[in-house]
Amino acid sequence: MKIRVYYEDTDVGGVVYHSNYLNFCERARSELFFAKGATPELEEGHFVASHLEAQFFKPAKLADILHVSTKLIKMRGASFTLHHEIYKDEEKLFQMDITLAHIDYDGKLIRISAGVKELLDSFIDS
Repeated sequence: MKIRVYYEDTDVGGVVYHSNYLNFCERARSELFFAKGATPELEEGHFVASHLEAQFFKPAKLADILHVSTKLIKMRGASFTLHHEIYKDEEKLFQMDITLAHIDYDGKLIRISAGVKELLDSFIDS
C-alpha cells in the first residue's frame, strides 16, 4: 500500500512522528480487509493488538511516498502475527511484527473461524 506523508504526520522538523508508523501499518492492515470486501470488524468480534516489536532504521519526511508491505507470518487458534515493512523507494525505514488477538464484543478471547483464517491466509503482501 502506498502512503503519502502529510504535514499532520510530522513533527516541527518535518520528520514523521514515531507513533505514526504504527498508524501507517494499521491503515495497510485495514486495506487488506477492504480489498477482500470485508472489514477488520467481523460479525463474531474484532482484533486487538496483544504484542508488537518495532524497529526504526531511517526517518520518513514530509511529502515522502511510502510503501507499506504486510505478510502473515504466524496463525494460531485465536491470534495471528503480521510482519510490516515500510520503504521509501528501495530503502527500508521501519519494520514491525504485531500479534493481533481475536476477541468477541464482550472482550473475551475467541478462536478465529475457518472462514476468517482463509481470509487472513490471503494476506500475502500489499
